[in-house]
Amino acid sequence: METISLKVEENMLKKIDKAAKTHNFGTRTEFVRTAVREKLEKLSTDDLIREFMKTKGAFKGKKTTDEDIRKIKEKASEELLESLEKRFS
Repeated sequence: METISLKVEENMLKKIDKAAKTHNFGTRTEFVRTAVREKLEKLSTDDLIREFMKTKGAFKGKKTTDEDIRKIKEKASEELLESLEKRFS
């Protein structure tokens, strides 16, 4: 694991300490590492949403079967569950 150095204003450090204590993080490092991980996941999700929005209307006029809809729902459910498990475990 690589080490980085981070400078923050005193006010932000107090907020980090308070949040870390409130949410049972053992150290500031653990809190910051989790915050960075969650931000990267959010950016990835945002990128996927942008890509999805580009296809909006691309399938207009094409027939979607019940099986297609079931597969889409199943995949979306799996991805949501995976995301929630990462976030809340």
